[in-house]
Amino acid sequence: MERFKEIKCAAETLGAGFTMSVYRTDWTLVCLLIIVMVGAEVQETISPECKQFLYMGTPPRGLEEQQLKKICQFYAGKPRFITLYDSINHIPVYSAYTFKRSDGFKKVDVPWMYEPQLSTVSGPREMEQFPAANVHNIFEDSQAVLDDYSNTVIFERGQLNPDEHQAHLDDKAATYTLTNVVPQVREFNIGPWKNYEHTIRQRLNNYCHGMAFVVTGVTTSGHMIRRLNVNRLAIPTYLWSAYCCADFDRNAPYSERSKFPAFAAYGLNDREKNEVQEMTVQQLEDFLKRVTYVSSTFQIFYDNCVPTNSADSSRLE
Repeated sequence: MERFKEIKCAAETLGAGFTMSVYRTDWTLVCLLIIVMVGAEVQETISPECKQFLYMGTPPRGLEEQQLKKICQFYAGKPRFITLYDSINHIPVYSAYTFKRSDGFKKVDVPWMYEPQLSTVSGPREMEQFPAANVHNIFEDSQAVLDDYSNTVIFERGQLNPDEHQAHLDDKAATYTLTNVVPQVREFNIGPWKNYEHTIRQRLNNYCHGMAFVVTGVTTSGHMIRRLNVNRLAIPTYLWSAYCCADFDRNAPYSERSKFPAFAAYGLNDREKNEVQEMTVQQLEDFLKRVTYVSSTFQIFYDNCVPTNSADSSRLE
């Protein structure tokens, strides 16, 4: 049997400033490949075809870090949503998507997928189904794999872009990639957070006339899921979400109208005290500035989702 040796290739010549580890026999080939991969993974700007998932084509600001990767999630030949991915902690920081009116039907027969463009320089930009053979070591340095979730008794794969917020079957299928999921405590996932997702689906179905933009993300505090004595997945402390719908029903009941054009929420990813609290987007931003690292300029939606030429009187009774 072939012996594999650990090789460390410094990518500092390209200004990456970090070291990656792989297992191969051809040392020179591996070092060259990794140097190329570093340049391929980092997407400095979001392509125009993917900006459609962001309000005013603008991503949340104040979250930029070198290790975070901007992924335009492609499936069946089309872009489906955007994810800011932490390739060190192997979870998404947030997924940004456009809400599609739906009946909440879940497409649960979709195989879980991974993101080739995070792992290989020649990888396609479309997500792909995990291979049947156990060859996860090819790409598990850069992202989560199925084995990371196989023995997590209290955690489930929680989607940040949930399939029930999508209508077309391909849009639903695209949410089943591990670059869109985080370890979510089961009681929180099937309880308060799922109820919140239902509430938002019903609210946007009924009262949002135009496009609704949603950003759902996490905070972490250093706790990890380990596999084979190696830190693999960061465990979210909180899940948070915010939506923006500039064109809404101004004749809706005040209890609903007051939650437009934008509103937000967060919940503790735990078995207890995990109620989801709704609030304004600005209140959520202030909360996130207290509990996680974001810059003082942190803003989820461009210009706070204030519609052009709109009047604040639309919020009044």
